[in-house]
Amino acid sequence: MALNRHFGGAYEGCRVLLTGHTGFKGSWLALWLRELGAQVHGAALAAETEPAHWSALALSDVADHRVDVGDARALARVVGDARPEIVFHLAAQPLVRRGYREPHWTFATNVMGTVNLLEAVRASPSVRGVVVVTTDKVYADDGHGRPYVETDRLGGHDPYAASKACAEFVVDSYRRSFFGVPGAARVVSARSGNVIGGGDWSEDRLVPDCVRAVGSGTPVLLRYPDSVRPWQHVLDALSGYLLLGAALLQSRVLTDAAFNFGPPSNDAMSVRQLVARLQSAWPTLKAGADPAASALVETAVLTLHSGRAERELGWRPVWNTEQALERTVGWYSHFLRDGSLASLDDLRAYAKDALTNGATWASPDHRAMPAAICAGRG
Repeated sequence: MALNRHFGGAYEGCRVLLTGHTGFKGSWLALWLRELGAQVHGAALAAETEPAHWSALALSDVADHRVDVGDARALARVVGDARPEIVFHLAAQPLVRRGYREPHWTFATNVMGTVNLLEAVRASPSVRGVVVVTTDKVYADDGHGRPYVETDRLGGHDPYAASKACAEFVVDSYRRSFFGVPGAARVVSARSGNVIGGGDWSEDRLVPDCVRAVGSGTPVLLRYPDSVRPWQHVLDALSGYLLLGAALLQSRVLTDAAFNFGPPSNDAMSVRQLVARLQSAWPTLKAGADPAASALVETAVLTLHSGRAERELGWRPVWNTEQALERTVGWYSHFLRDGSLASLDDLRAYAKDALTNGATWASPDHRAMPAAICAGRG
């Protein structure tokens, strides 16, 4: 299947800057952009885990820049050299418990890193659009239990959630103050739920913790087993980001600058339910209670309403939670057995299922508007 014709061919030959490409979501997005025919520049610190999905992919045709987004000058140099037409900003400190341990670094990376990126974009005439990726945790926990919509109040009491909410305020301020003039880059934010999929080895994330528990023979410790989350495959979230980027390249009119990308609320499940599904695949997986959980505060029910993305972008999930778990288990099973990567197979299977499910971006006959033709092609 020719992936480069997806999203109307908007990314073929397009110069793309991807911050955070060495992370879990970033490495998958780098792979997908490469398959879409983009000229990809990555800007990030070295991968922090071993193994690491980015390292295992060995994408030699992706320009790999070692940059801390907290270093404004270094980041500006990369933006200047890459001359990107579209920017995906994923670089972040993405872990809740690490945010408690290292609040200063969390705020410095997630808030000032976003400021530094947008400052570099201001100085770059090549950039036509920026997608800043935040999280579903930017919403203030008001206890209503309904899916959050983009107009709900932002907030967050733990350092990670608060820093990401601050990043949203930064995006809104820069959009209104500097990017609201003709010819300026367009800046939007994307908020997605708890992503799963092969290749995540981060600390304090449920699926990687379960994989490590299977390997070590020790129980996985659950902080809040009854917490409900919008679990989705990483490719579902990324398809939303790519649709949003394509809309910016196509100069499409969007009613606002923030979009949720999450599974239907009836597809959400609790931590306990998700672990039970994994135990059916890995019978040796045992679970226990985390004694440190009472020291941390987490939202009990967190789901997203993605109506805006569906109406304006034509986005909808391709894989439900059961399918996402099946693909995730399959990826890790392959890797643990012989070190092989199922990433490209998963991407192709996802694109095939998207076409079957009627996703317009997956149709080879879907063409981008002329405005989406990137200068990098010529």
